[in-house]
Amino acid sequence: MAHDNHAHEEPEIIYIPDDEGNEEEFEVIMKFEVDGSDNKYMMVVPMDSEDEETDEVYAFRYEEDGDDLKLFIIEDEEEWNIVEETFNTLVDSEEEL
Repeated sequence: MAHDNHAHEEPEIIYIPDDEGNEEEFEVIMKFEVDGSDNKYMMVVPMDSEDEETDEVYAFRYEEDGDDLKLFIIEDEEEWNIVEETFNTLVDSEEEL
């Protein structure tokens, strides 16, 4: 899987409604696919976080339908473990560069 260097690009911003319907701004920090699956995943962090050290990273399964982006919460523990492991592997490999 090829990785683009995003250092000079504008961050990809998405808006996700919270429980009250207020749209919150998130920056997409990584998108990836899991081997052996057609599923696509993205990792996002809140844009309005004051403390970058404690940024919570959120993972979603997503589907693109034209210009529409559909996000799905990962509720299956086995699926979550695969996503988390893939994310950690990708982060580790990027840090080695």
